[in-house]
Amino acid sequence: MLTGKIALVTGAGRGIGLGIAKALADEGAFVILNYNGSKERAMAAAAEIGGVAYGCNVADYEACGQMIGTIVKTYGRLDILVNNAGITRDGLIMKMGEADFDDVIATNLKGTFHTIRHASRWFLKQRSGRIINISSVSGLMGNAGQANYSASKAGVIGLTKSVARELASRGVTCNAIAPGYIETEMTDAMADAAKEAVLSQIPLKRTGTVADVAGLAVFLASDAASYITGQVIAVDGGMSM
Repeated sequence: MLTGKIALVTGAGRGIGLGIAKALADEGAFVILNYNGSKERAMAAAAEIGGVAYGCNVADYEACGQMIGTIVKTYGRLDILVNNAGITRDGLIMKMGEADFDDVIATNLKGTFHTIRHASRWFLKQRSGRIINISSVSGLMGNAGQANYSASKAGVIGLTKSVARELASRGVTCNAIAPGYIETEMTDAMADAAKEAVLSQIPLKRTGTVADVAGLAVFLASDAASYITGQVIAVDGGMSM
Protein backbone atom coordinates (compact mmCIF):
# COMPACT_ATOMS: atom_id res chain seq x y z
CA MET A 1 0.00 0.00 0.00
CA LEU A 2 2.88 2.38 0.84
CA THR A 3 5.74 0.74 -1.01
CA GLY A 4 8.44 3.22 -1.95
CA LYS A 5 7.09 5.99 0.28
CA ILE A 6 9.41 7.90 2.63
CA ALA A 7 7.83 8.63 6.01
CA LEU A 8 8.91 10.64 9.05
CA VAL A 9 7.26 9.92 12.39
CA THR A 10 8.13 12.27 15.26
CA GLY A 11 8.21 11.01 18.81
CA ALA A 12 8.58 7.46 17.48
CA GLY A 13 10.69 6.06 20.28
CA ARG A 14 7.72 4.60 22.13
CA GLY A 15 3.94 4.40 22.46
CA ILE A 16 1.68 5.58 19.65
CA GLY A 17 4.53 6.98 17.57
CA LEU A 18 6.40 3.69 17.62
CA GLY A 19 3.22 1.80 16.72
CA ILE A 20 2.57 4.09 13.76
CA ALA A 21 6.17 3.76 12.56
CA LYS A 22 5.94 -0.02 12.61
CA ALA A 23 2.55 -0.03 10.89
CA LEU A 24 3.80 2.23 8.08
CA ALA A 25 6.83 -0.01 7.63
CA ASP A 26 4.61 -3.10 7.50
CA GLU A 27 2.86 -1.50 4.51
CA GLY A 28 6.15 -0.96 2.68
CA ALA A 29 7.16 2.58 3.67
CA PHE A 30 10.73 3.47 4.58
CA VAL A 31 10.43 5.14 7.98
CA ILE A 32 12.61 7.69 9.75
CA LEU A 33 11.89 7.43 13.46
CA ASN A 34 12.44 10.77 15.16
CA TYR A 35 13.25 10.70 18.87
CA ASN A 36 14.36 13.07 21.57
CA GLY A 37 14.59 11.17 24.86
CA SER A 38 14.17 7.55 23.72
CA LYS A 39 17.31 6.97 21.66
CA GLU A 40 17.89 3.30 22.48
CA ARG A 41 14.29 2.33 21.77
CA ALA A 42 14.20 4.28 18.54
CA MET A 43 17.47 2.77 17.36
CA ALA A 44 16.27 -0.75 18.17
CA ALA A 45 12.91 -0.18 16.48
CA ALA A 46 14.57 1.31 13.40
CA ALA A 47 16.79 -1.75 13.08
CA GLU A 48 13.75 -4.01 13.51
CA ILE A 49 11.71 -2.40 10.74
CA GLY A 50 14.55 -1.54 8.38
CA GLY A 51 14.31 2.21 8.93
CA VAL A 52 16.59 4.77 10.54
CA ALA A 53 16.46 6.78 13.76
CA TYR A 54 17.07 10.53 13.88
CA GLY A 55 17.51 12.52 17.08
CA CYS A 56 15.92 15.95 17.11
CA ASN A 57 13.93 18.02 19.59
CA VAL A 58 10.95 19.19 17.55
CA ALA A 59 10.66 22.28 19.76
CA ASP A 60 13.86 23.49 18.05
CA TYR A 61 12.91 25.25 14.80
CA GLU A 62 16.38 25.16 13.24
CA ALA A 63 16.97 21.53 14.21
CA CYS A 64 13.70 20.55 12.52
CA GLY A 65 14.84 22.33 9.37
CA GLN A 66 18.09 20.39 9.41
CA MET A 67 16.23 17.11 9.95
CA ILE A 68 13.83 17.64 7.05
CA GLY A 69 16.64 18.88 4.81
CA THR A 70 18.79 15.85 5.60
CA ILE A 71 15.93 13.46 4.85
CA VAL A 72 15.18 15.03 1.47
CA LYS A 73 18.87 15.23 0.56
CA THR A 74 19.45 11.60 1.55
CA TYR A 75 16.31 9.96 0.16
CA GLY A 76 15.27 12.41 -2.53
CA ARG A 77 11.80 13.11 -1.17
CA LEU A 78 9.42 13.00 1.79
CA ASP A 79 5.94 11.58 1.28
CA ILE A 80 4.44 11.17 4.75
CA LEU A 81 4.84 13.32 7.86
CA VAL A 82 3.33 12.11 11.13
CA ASN A 83 3.51 14.66 13.95
CA ASN A 84 3.23 12.59 17.09
CA ALA A 85 5.86 14.05 19.44
CA GLY A 86 4.29 15.35 22.61
CA ILE A 87 4.81 15.88 26.32
CA THR A 88 2.63 16.48 29.37
CA ARG A 89 3.12 18.74 32.39
CA ASP A 90 -0.20 18.19 34.15
CA GLY A 91 -1.46 20.36 36.97
CA LEU A 92 -4.41 22.46 38.05
CA ILE A 93 -4.52 25.87 36.38
CA MET A 94 -4.19 27.78 39.66
CA LYS A 95 -0.92 25.98 40.38
CA MET A 96 0.47 25.64 36.86
CA GLY A 97 3.80 27.38 36.32
CA GLU A 98 4.49 29.41 33.21
CA ALA A 99 7.30 27.04 32.19
CA ASP A 100 4.94 24.06 32.40
CA PHE A 101 2.59 25.79 29.99
CA ASP A 102 5.30 27.02 27.64
CA ASP A 103 7.13 23.68 27.44
CA VAL A 104 4.00 21.79 26.40
CA ILE A 105 3.07 24.38 23.77
CA ALA A 106 6.66 24.42 22.47
CA THR A 107 6.73 20.67 21.83
CA ASN A 108 3.13 19.76 21.06
CA LEU A 109 1.99 22.76 19.03
CA LYS A 110 5.09 24.62 17.87
CA GLY A 111 6.86 21.33 17.18
CA THR A 112 4.06 20.39 14.82
CA PHE A 113 4.32 23.77 13.13
CA HIS A 114 8.10 23.44 12.82
CA THR A 115 8.06 20.18 10.91
CA ILE A 116 5.16 21.20 8.67
CA ARG A 117 6.81 24.55 7.95
CA HIS A 118 10.02 22.92 6.78
CA ALA A 119 8.40 19.98 4.98
CA SER A 120 5.78 22.03 3.16
CA ARG A 121 8.21 23.41 0.56
CA TRP A 122 9.06 19.86 -0.50
CA PHE A 123 5.44 18.72 -0.51
CA LEU A 124 4.50 21.66 -2.69
CA LYS A 125 7.40 20.99 -5.04
CA GLN A 126 6.40 17.33 -5.32
CA ARG A 127 2.72 18.25 -5.62
CA SER A 128 1.97 15.44 -3.20
CA GLY A 129 2.22 14.63 0.49
CA ARG A 130 0.38 13.33 3.52
CA ILE A 131 0.48 15.17 6.84
CA ILE A 132 -1.03 13.41 9.85
CA ASN A 133 -1.10 15.28 13.14
CA ILE A 134 -1.77 13.53 16.43
CA SER A 135 -4.14 15.64 18.52
CA SER A 136 -6.21 14.29 21.43
CA VAL A 137 -9.74 14.13 22.74
CA SER A 138 -8.43 16.59 25.33
CA GLY A 139 -8.18 19.07 22.47
CA LEU A 140 -11.83 18.44 21.62
CA MET A 141 -13.32 18.32 25.12
CA GLY A 142 -10.80 19.89 27.47
CA ASN A 143 -9.61 18.03 30.55
CA ALA A 144 -9.25 19.16 34.14
CA GLY A 145 -5.60 19.34 35.13
CA GLN A 146 -4.46 19.60 31.51
CA ALA A 147 -5.05 23.21 30.49
CA ASN A 148 -1.65 23.32 28.78
CA TYR A 149 -2.00 19.96 27.03
CA SER A 150 -5.60 20.59 25.96
CA ALA A 151 -4.68 24.01 24.59
CA SER A 152 -1.77 22.55 22.63
CA LYS A 153 -3.90 19.79 21.13
CA ALA A 154 -6.75 22.16 20.30
CA GLY A 155 -4.14 24.30 18.58
CA VAL A 156 -3.03 21.31 16.54
CA ILE A 157 -6.59 20.96 15.27
CA GLY A 158 -6.71 24.60 14.13
CA LEU A 159 -3.28 24.24 12.55
CA THR A 160 -4.40 21.09 10.75
CA LYS A 161 -7.40 22.79 9.16
CA SER A 162 -5.43 25.86 8.11
CA VAL A 163 -2.62 23.81 6.58
CA ALA A 164 -5.17 21.62 4.78
CA ARG A 165 -6.69 24.69 3.14
CA GLU A 166 -3.31 26.15 2.16
CA LEU A 167 -1.81 23.01 0.62
CA ALA A 168 -4.85 21.31 -0.92
CA SER A 169 -4.42 22.83 -4.38
CA ARG A 170 -1.07 21.03 -4.71
CA GLY A 171 -2.45 17.61 -3.80
CA VAL A 172 -1.21 17.67 -0.21
CA THR A 173 -3.59 16.49 2.51
CA CYS A 174 -3.47 17.29 6.21
CA ASN A 175 -5.60 15.51 8.78
CA ALA A 176 -5.59 14.99 12.54
CA ILE A 177 -6.20 11.95 14.71
CA ALA A 178 -7.59 12.55 18.21
CA PRO A 179 -6.87 9.48 20.35
CA GLY A 180 -8.79 8.90 23.54
CA TYR A 181 -7.73 6.49 26.28
CA ILE A 182 -5.09 4.36 24.55
CA GLU A 183 -3.14 1.62 26.33
CA THR A 184 0.48 2.79 26.60
CA GLU A 185 3.18 2.85 29.28
CA MET A 186 1.83 6.24 30.33
CA THR A 187 -1.67 4.93 30.99
CA ASP A 188 -0.35 1.75 32.60
CA ALA A 189 1.11 3.92 35.35
CA MET A 190 -2.30 5.38 36.24
CA ALA A 191 -3.98 4.36 39.49
CA ASP A 192 -6.78 1.78 39.17
CA ALA A 193 -9.36 4.28 40.41
CA ALA A 194 -8.34 6.76 37.72
CA LYS A 195 -8.55 4.08 35.05
CA GLU A 196 -12.06 3.11 36.16
CA ALA A 197 -13.15 6.75 36.11
CA VAL A 198 -12.01 7.08 32.51
CA LEU A 199 -13.59 3.79 31.43
CA SER A 200 -16.94 4.96 32.81
CA GLN A 201 -16.90 7.75 30.19
CA ILE A 202 -16.29 5.44 27.22
CA PRO A 203 -19.43 4.09 25.52
CA LEU A 204 -17.57 1.05 24.16
CA LYS A 205 -16.46 0.27 27.73
CA ARG A 206 -12.90 -0.62 26.79
CA THR A 207 -9.60 1.07 26.29
CA GLY A 208 -8.10 1.60 22.86
CA THR A 209 -4.87 0.12 21.59
CA VAL A 210 -1.94 1.61 19.72
CA ALA A 211 -3.00 -0.53 16.76
CA ASP A 212 -6.35 1.29 16.66
CA VAL A 213 -4.54 4.57 16.06
CA ALA A 214 -1.83 3.16 13.81
CA GLY A 215 -4.37 1.56 11.48
CA LEU A 216 -6.04 4.92 10.90
CA ALA A 217 -2.69 6.60 10.31
CA VAL A 218 -1.83 4.04 7.63
CA PHE A 219 -5.17 4.68 5.92
CA LEU A 220 -4.74 8.46 5.98
CA ALA A 221 -1.23 8.05 4.54
CA SER A 222 -2.49 5.92 1.65
CA ASP A 223 -4.00 6.72 -1.73
CA ALA A 224 -7.33 5.46 -0.40
CA ALA A 225 -7.58 8.68 1.64
CA SER A 226 -6.62 11.05 -1.17
CA TYR A 227 -9.98 12.88 -1.00
CA ILE A 228 -9.88 13.39 2.77
CA THR A 229 -8.29 16.54 4.17
CA GLY A 230 -8.82 18.98 7.02
CA GLN A 231 -10.54 16.34 9.13
CA VAL A 232 -10.22 15.45 12.79
CA ILE A 233 -10.99 11.81 13.47
CA ALA A 234 -11.43 10.68 17.07
CA VAL A 235 -10.25 7.19 18.03
CA ASP A 236 -11.80 7.14 21.48
CA GLY A 237 -14.52 4.51 21.77
CA GLY A 238 -17.15 7.22 21.57
CA MET A 239 -15.85 9.26 24.51
CA SER A 240 -16.06 12.62 22.75
CA MET A 241 -19.32 12.21 20.86
